[in-house]
Amino acid sequence: MRAFSRRHRRQLLLLDERPSLLLALGRFLFRYRSELAPFATATALFMGGAVFHSQEPDAVPWLFAATVGVAALTLTRSFPWNIDRTEERIYAAVGTLIAGGWLTAATALGPSHEPLPLLLLTATVALAVPWWTHRRRRARVRVDRAIQAWPDIAENIGLAGSRVMSAVVDIWGWRARLHLANGQSVADVLSRVPAIESGLGTRPGAVRVEPDPAHAGRFMMRVLAADPHAGAIPWRGPSVQSINHPIELGVFEDAATVRISLLRKHILIGGTTDAGKSGVLNVILGNLAACPDVVLWGIDLKGGMELRPWASCLARLATTPAEAAVLLRDGVRVLDARAEAMSRAGARVWEPTPKAPALVIVVDEYAELVEQAPGAVEAAESIARRGRAVATTLLTANQRPTQKSMGGGALRSQMSVRICLRVRERRDVDLILDRGMLSAGWHAHTLDAPGKFYILGDGHTQPRRARGYLVTDEDVQTTAARYAESRPPLDGLSEGALVEADDVVEGEVVTEPEITLQMALRDAPSDGLSVPELMHFTGMRRTWIYDRLQQYVQDGRAAQVARGRWKSSADD
Repeated sequence: MRAFSRRHRRQLLLLDERPSLLLALGRFLFRYRSELAPFATATALFMGGAVFHSQEPDAVPWLFAATVGVAALTLTRSFPWNIDRTEERIYAAVGTLIAGGWLTAATALGPSHEPLPLLLLTATVALAVPWWTHRRRRARVRVDRAIQAWPDIAENIGLAGSRVMSAVVDIWGWRARLHLANGQSVADVLSRVPAIESGLGTRPGAVRVEPDPAHAGRFMMRVLAADPHAGAIPWRGPSVQSINHPIELGVFEDAATVRISLLRKHILIGGTTDAGKSGVLNVILGNLAACPDVVLWGIDLKGGMELRPWASCLARLATTPAEAAVLLRDGVRVLDARAEAMSRAGARVWEPTPKAPALVIVVDEYAELVEQAPGAVEAAESIARRGRAVATTLLTANQRPTQKSMGGGALRSQMSVRICLRVRERRDVDLILDRGMLSAGWHAHTLDAPGKFYILGDGHTQPRRARGYLVTDEDVQTTAARYAESRPPLDGLSEGALVEADDVVEGEVVTEPEITLQMALRDAPSDGLSVPELMHFTGMRRTWIYDRLQQYVQDGRAAQVARGRWKSSADD
């Protein structure tokens, strides 16, 4: 009885092992279905050839025509499958011709007719090699396996019950839309990003998490196989010819272009030293310099080190605290004059045109302005509060825009577009962007290269990493020289508001710039001096130079020797 029981158990064990072996084989075939696809295709062709040869031997012309048609279709953009690269289309066309040609021959002669079996085996191996090594196929395999493993990964990292709804392979890696279990939120996912990276077996910093704006229980997860922003992205030049159009600032990690509207927007650029503020600022200035409906003023209290290369495109450049205070007070005068005129006309906003341009005041390192010219802060805050409707706006850059460095925080609260580059401390994220942004996934402290940034503003409310274009010194020189002569003056209304204070700085009459202008014209070469050169010599704005030149011409003290070039007249 005991021996019978042992034999019975052994038989039951053998019976139980058979389904296990079949199940294991099925799992193996399913797991490696992508790798085995060429052999599965060859098997299907052999069986199809046998069926057609025995039942439809007259289908040879139809098979041949279909083969040629499909092969030709794969080479066109209208092919329904997602095949974008030329080499992929060629591979698909060759594979179609070989498979269709073999099936046609097998239908006519039979699949076992020599040398058809050998040709099928040879073609299968030859076409399998590029299939096995293709990056997109391998990426899809990794994604499929990650999706299969997600329930176990989610269980281990504290997101049990979450599930993958869809997944797509893209140029940089793959992205998936996931649904969370009841009671879970995106904040739970953000706190577990390092654990997700460990569970998926990726490199550190490869996973991005974005909330789904339409559903609090869903999120988008991106997994980057490689950093798409590892290298600099060269600037291709200005992307707009009017401030009414959004400029191109850089590229997101999904290869989408970062576009930002500057009209009636105050802009804050923040980040630590060597984070790339100058690069982002140069991209914006390069685009604004190409717009004939924008007048640019600049404040650079570091001796003009940052903004001096753009001096030929700046109507005014203040490099001292006194000049900065006057410039900002003049900005308020322009604002007041425009607001009064709009009120009389019943207009709600100032529409920029070349004859009535917008005014953008660029302030590099605003903290220096607050420290060295505290009297200018009130004027800056007035522009920030009231300037948008009259197209008088501020573009400020700062290393760490604290409430103290921003003059109490009133100006910072008016910044409708914020660009945050790399910061040293996590709390600086909330200082630059806004309170609560760090916990919402705006992790600027993890940015690892100059020019990488987050942008917050209209149309940019999700934490998406981007990298700004690289503007070289040669790009700045070329762009500034190209557009210097086409820069517009202020409109008559705005210029009229500055006439009374035109030559007054801190309550003293300024005579030195006029003397400098006369000496520069007298010592000018035979081909004269350009307006940007005269601006550089005198330190005065473009409209001031033009007004003096027109007066000198009327008085016979100066003459225009060529288009845009001036010198003292012979009789002077």
